[in-house]
Amino acid sequence: MPEISRDEVAHLADLARIDLDDAELDHLAPQLNVILESVASIRGVAGDDVPPTSHPIPLTNVFRDDVPAPCLTAEQALSGAPASEDQRFSVPRILGDEQ
Repeated sequence: MPEISRDEVAHLADLARIDLDDAELDHLAPQLNVILESVASIRGVAGDDVPPTSHPIPLTNVFRDDVPAPCLTAEQALSGAPASEDQRFSVPRILGDEQ
């Protein structure tokens, strides 16, 4: 597998709009090479008869069915609120007019 050069790392950083100095480029290029070699070694282990998976153990959906159930009325929900207005919770304003 060809190694990734320092110039290629600089090009990728530029595409991602990441500002890297010379020391960071010198440090990252060998690290990216190790990552690429690791991916290549894993790719070589899996044969054509091994299907790609996202998880080693089959998963099933464990969520319950979404069934409508009785809920609180607006009055019941607002009964414990310190303040309400027009059937809504009233909270202190945290933003000014700078929106």
